[in-house]
Amino acid sequence: MSYENILSQYQNGITTITINRPSKLNALNKATIKELHDAFDEANSNADTKVIIVTGSGEKAFVAGADIREFANFDVNEGAELAAQGQELLFDFVENLSTPVIAAVNGFALGGGLELAMSCHFRIASSNARMGLPETSLGVIPGYGGTQRLPQLVGKGKAMEMVMTAGMIDANEALKYGLVNHVVEQEELLPLCEKIASKIMKNSSVAIGKAIKAINANYKDGKDGYKVEIKQFGKCFDTEDFAEGTTAFLEKRKANFPGK
Repeated sequence: MSYENILSQYQNGITTITINRPSKLNALNKATIKELHDAFDEANSNADTKVIIVTGSGEKAFVAGADIREFANFDVNEGAELAAQGQELLFDFVENLSTPVIAAVNGFALGGGLELAMSCHFRIASSNARMGLPETSLGVIPGYGGTQRLPQLVGKGKAMEMVMTAGMIDANEALKYGLVNHVVEQEELLPLCEKIASKIMKNSSVAIGKAIKAINANYKDGKDGYKVEIKQFGKCFDTEDFAEGTTAFLEKRKANFPGK
């Protein structure tokens, strides 16, 4: 599939999706959100893709925010619809993928950019990264899940401060608060993501998909995460990966998971 605003490349079990609007600091507009949905969907549907990495083109920005020109004149209903469609099409979609998604935050991750990074399963940042939700400085609030995912990651108090001040934090502060898992120099960012991806790929992709579902359940209203865990745990017993994993353990050899 060809895209205008992003690049998608598969190699050795990893699909790397790059937001490619450098003149706009990779800002998200409707077209880019749709293309990202399609690229994530395509990668998740490819049995050969075991890990997805998402990053921004260049060295300045992961995603510097949403394209404000697209919604500056929206009314109440149009604004609500914008948030609802965006969450369903991209942010919630990414969070609930069965394929692990790593955000390689290579610069500014602001507004919708930070919301995209937070929807990924975990984040690795370059040392020049800056993160924040500046929406209140525009008279609006984060609308792509930011008010929900940020407190889950950094705690309510820090999230309140970040949203109310509309300020940015640097990569080391993001690491301190658990917003990112690792901080490295720019040139080491993708290699570290690929190194972690290679560790993930040694394990059962089926089990990982079920683990994602169980972990996410803890953050969903009306969901009992423990019950979801029990159900997903039980489902593992009916997979070829479980048969191979337990057999390999008993035979004292490395497992060769079929991904089924």
